[in-house]
Amino acid sequence: MSEQPIPTLYEWLGGAPALERLFSTFYARVPSDPLLGPIFAHMSADHVAHVAAFVAEVFGGPKAYSERLGGHANMIRHHLGRALTEQQRARWLRLLLECADELGVPSDPEFRSAFVAYLEWGTRLAVLNSQPGAVVGEQAPMPKWGWGEVKGPYTGG
Repeated sequence: MSEQPIPTLYEWLGGAPALERLFSTFYARVPSDPLLGPIFAHMSADHVAHVAAFVAEVFGGPKAYSERLGGHANMIRHHLGRALTEQQRARWLRLLLECADELGVPSDPEFRSAFVAYLEWGTRLAVLNSQPGAVVGEQAPMPKWGWGEVKGPYTGG
């Protein structure tokens, strides 16, 4: 019996279509949210596609964000000077996870552990990079997120 290759988080999630659905659903709800609406009031029409491309790359998908949009340093630049709060960070995360559940994003424990771990790490980094005096490390490597301590999706074993 041959072992199946372990999919990337990007593949397990459903690739670009799943990420685009997730972030489209999420950002459609943001304007009416009292904590998040003001932050994203002037969001560009490309915002959803850019965030989906960034997360796709982090999760092992195409390197489109790095190749076309400036990589991790550019993502950091988008947060500079925004002075995000812990309450805004936590609300962003809760709302995104609510959308993920509604859309049927995989909920197996291994995937959710990796997914939530990245979102926790990424949102906390965004808060740090949004504070006064934060600077962009121009050589900031693109994050690469995988299954972590678990060795792939839950298969019942």
